[in-house]
Amino acid sequence: MTVMEAIEKRRSIRVYEDAPVSREQLETFLEAMRLAPSWKDMQCWQVIVLSDREQIMRLGELLGHNPRREGVFDKVPYFIAVLADPAQSGDEEGKSYYMTDIGIALENACLAATEMGLGTCWIGWFDEQPIKQFLSVPDQLRLVALTPLGVPAQDPKPRPRKAMADFVYDGVYGKPLL
Repeated sequence: MTVMEAIEKRRSIRVYEDAPVSREQLETFLEAMRLAPSWKDMQCWQVIVLSDREQIMRLGELLGHNPRREGVFDKVPYFIAVLADPAQSGDEEGKSYYMTDIGIALENACLAATEMGLGTCWIGWFDEQPIKQFLSVPDQLRLVALTPLGVPAQDPKPRPRKAMADFVYDGVYGKPLL
Protein backbone atom coordinates (compact mmCIF):
# COMPACT_ATOMS: atom_id res chain seq x y z
CA MET A 1 0.00 0.00 0.00
CA THR A 2 1.36 3.43 -0.90
CA VAL A 3 1.16 6.41 1.43
CA MET A 4 -1.57 7.95 -0.75
CA GLU A 5 -3.53 4.68 -0.64
CA ALA A 6 -3.32 4.70 3.17
CA ILE A 7 -4.46 8.34 3.25
CA GLU A 8 -7.39 7.54 0.98
CA LYS A 9 -8.34 4.39 2.92
CA ARG A 10 -7.97 5.69 6.50
CA ARG A 11 -11.29 6.05 8.34
CA SER A 12 -12.40 6.64 11.91
CA ILE A 13 -13.30 3.14 13.08
CA ARG A 14 -15.94 3.01 15.79
CA VAL A 15 -16.62 -0.75 15.98
CA TYR A 16 -13.95 -3.44 16.41
CA GLU A 17 -13.63 -7.21 16.14
CA ASP A 18 -12.74 -9.17 19.24
CA ALA A 19 -9.41 -10.01 17.61
CA PRO A 20 -5.78 -9.65 18.64
CA VAL A 21 -3.26 -7.09 17.43
CA SER A 22 0.27 -8.46 17.47
CA ARG A 23 3.05 -6.93 19.51
CA GLU A 24 4.87 -6.30 16.21
CA GLN A 25 1.86 -4.33 14.89
CA LEU A 26 1.71 -2.29 18.10
CA GLU A 27 5.43 -1.55 17.82
CA THR A 28 5.02 -0.49 14.18
CA PHE A 29 2.22 1.87 15.22
CA LEU A 30 4.44 3.37 17.93
CA GLU A 31 7.47 3.53 15.61
CA ALA A 32 5.44 5.63 13.16
CA MET A 33 4.87 8.11 16.00
CA ARG A 34 8.54 8.05 17.01
CA LEU A 35 9.63 8.96 13.49
CA ALA A 36 7.28 11.94 13.15
CA PRO A 37 8.71 15.43 12.71
CA SER A 38 8.12 17.99 15.46
CA TRP A 39 8.91 21.56 16.46
CA LYS A 40 12.73 21.85 16.61
CA ASP A 41 12.70 18.02 16.66
CA MET A 42 11.83 18.14 20.37
CA GLN A 43 9.43 15.16 20.11
CA CYS A 44 7.16 16.41 22.90
CA TRP A 45 4.94 13.32 22.92
CA GLN A 46 4.66 10.53 25.42
CA VAL A 47 2.36 7.55 25.09
CA ILE A 48 0.51 5.30 27.50
CA VAL A 49 -0.56 1.96 26.02
CA LEU A 50 -3.56 0.38 27.72
CA SER A 51 -4.04 -3.35 27.14
CA ASP A 52 -5.71 -4.48 30.37
CA ARG A 53 -9.44 -5.04 29.69
CA GLU A 54 -10.53 -3.61 33.07
CA GLN A 55 -8.42 -0.51 32.53
CA ILE A 56 -9.84 -0.03 29.01
CA MET A 57 -13.40 -0.47 30.32
CA ARG A 58 -12.72 2.11 33.06
CA LEU A 59 -11.45 4.51 30.40
CA GLY A 60 -14.72 3.91 28.57
CA GLU A 61 -16.62 4.90 31.71
CA LEU A 62 -14.58 8.10 31.96
CA LEU A 63 -15.48 8.81 28.33
CA GLY A 64 -19.14 8.24 29.19
CA HIS A 65 -20.45 10.80 26.70
CA ASN A 66 -19.00 8.80 23.82
CA PRO A 67 -22.01 7.56 21.83
CA ARG A 68 -20.26 4.49 20.35
CA ARG A 69 -19.02 2.60 23.40
CA GLU A 70 -20.28 -0.87 22.44
CA GLY A 71 -17.89 -2.62 20.11
CA VAL A 72 -14.98 -0.46 21.16
CA PHE A 73 -14.04 -0.70 24.84
CA ASP A 74 -15.28 -4.26 25.25
CA LYS A 75 -13.37 -5.58 22.21
CA VAL A 76 -10.39 -3.46 21.20
CA PRO A 77 -7.07 -4.95 22.38
CA TYR A 78 -5.28 -1.60 22.84
CA PHE A 79 -6.15 1.94 23.72
CA ILE A 80 -3.50 4.60 23.23
CA ALA A 81 -3.29 7.80 25.28
CA VAL A 82 -1.15 10.49 23.64
CA LEU A 83 0.39 13.07 25.95
CA ALA A 84 2.33 16.22 25.23
CA ASP A 85 4.80 18.23 27.26
CA PRO A 86 4.16 21.81 26.12
CA ALA A 87 7.57 22.80 27.55
CA GLN A 88 9.18 20.50 24.95
CA SER A 89 7.50 22.29 22.07
CA GLY A 90 7.20 25.82 20.77
CA ASP A 91 4.82 28.61 21.60
CA GLU A 92 5.41 31.30 19.02
CA GLU A 93 3.14 34.21 18.14
CA GLY A 94 0.25 32.71 20.07
CA LYS A 95 0.58 29.31 18.42
CA SER A 96 1.13 26.30 20.68
CA TYR A 97 3.00 23.81 18.51
CA TYR A 98 2.55 20.82 20.80
CA MET A 99 -0.92 20.36 19.29
CA THR A 100 0.59 20.26 15.80
CA ASP A 101 3.36 17.93 16.97
CA ILE A 102 0.81 15.49 18.39
CA GLY A 103 -1.36 15.77 15.29
CA ILE A 104 1.53 14.83 13.02
CA ALA A 105 2.74 11.99 15.26
CA LEU A 106 -0.68 10.45 15.78
CA GLU A 107 -1.66 10.74 12.12
CA ASN A 108 1.60 8.98 11.17
CA ALA A 109 0.56 6.16 13.51
CA CYS A 110 -3.02 6.08 12.20
CA LEU A 111 -1.74 5.76 8.62
CA ALA A 112 0.62 2.96 9.67
CA ALA A 113 -2.36 1.22 11.32
CA THR A 114 -4.35 1.58 8.10
CA GLU A 115 -1.51 0.02 6.12
CA MET A 116 -1.56 -2.95 8.51
CA GLY A 117 -5.33 -3.38 8.15
CA LEU A 118 -5.98 -2.01 11.65
CA GLY A 119 -8.37 0.68 12.75
CA THR A 120 -8.10 3.79 14.88
CA CYS A 121 -10.36 6.67 15.83
CA TRP A 122 -8.95 9.96 17.04
CA ILE A 123 -10.75 10.96 20.27
CA GLY A 124 -10.13 14.52 21.37
CA TRP A 125 -13.36 15.34 23.19
CA PHE A 126 -13.05 14.33 26.84
CA ASP A 127 -12.68 15.71 30.33
CA GLU A 128 -8.90 15.71 30.61
CA GLN A 129 -8.40 15.82 34.39
CA PRO A 130 -10.22 12.62 35.45
CA ILE A 131 -8.43 10.64 32.75
CA LYS A 132 -5.06 12.14 33.66
CA GLN A 133 -5.70 11.21 37.29
CA PHE A 134 -6.75 7.67 36.31
CA LEU A 135 -3.55 7.24 34.25
CA SER A 136 -1.30 8.98 36.84
CA VAL A 137 -0.25 11.64 34.32
CA PRO A 138 1.87 14.44 35.83
CA ASP A 139 0.30 17.91 35.96
CA GLN A 140 2.74 19.49 33.48
CA LEU A 141 1.68 17.10 30.70
CA ARG A 142 -1.43 17.50 28.55
CA LEU A 143 -3.59 14.58 27.48
CA VAL A 144 -4.21 15.55 23.86
CA ALA A 145 -5.75 12.49 22.25
CA LEU A 146 -6.88 8.92 22.70
CA THR A 147 -7.34 6.22 20.09
CA PRO A 148 -8.36 2.60 20.07
CA LEU A 149 -6.12 0.28 18.05
CA GLY A 150 -7.71 -2.89 16.78
CA VAL A 151 -9.16 -4.91 13.93
CA PRO A 152 -12.06 -3.01 12.30
CA ALA A 153 -15.53 -4.56 12.37
CA GLN A 154 -16.80 -1.97 9.91
CA ASP A 155 -15.74 -0.42 6.61
CA PRO A 156 -17.14 3.12 6.61
CA LYS A 157 -17.63 4.89 3.32
CA PRO A 158 -15.51 7.98 2.68
CA ARG A 159 -16.95 11.26 3.87
CA PRO A 160 -17.38 14.10 1.39
CA ARG A 161 -14.35 16.32 0.88
CA LYS A 162 -14.11 19.86 -0.42
CA ALA A 163 -12.99 20.36 -3.99
CA MET A 164 -9.44 21.72 -4.24
CA ALA A 165 -10.79 24.83 -5.95
CA ASP A 166 -12.58 25.60 -2.66
CA PHE A 167 -9.38 25.93 -0.62
CA VAL A 168 -6.31 26.16 -2.87
CA TYR A 169 -5.26 29.61 -4.10
CA ASP A 170 -2.67 30.92 -6.53
CA GLY A 171 -0.34 33.46 -4.94
CA VAL A 172 -3.05 35.38 -3.06
CA TYR A 173 -6.12 34.45 -1.10
CA GLY A 174 -9.18 33.96 -3.24
CA LYS A 175 -7.48 33.50 -6.61
CA PRO A 176 -8.12 29.85 -7.63
CA LEU A 177 -5.06 27.82 -8.55
CA LEU A 178 -7.04 25.14 -10.30
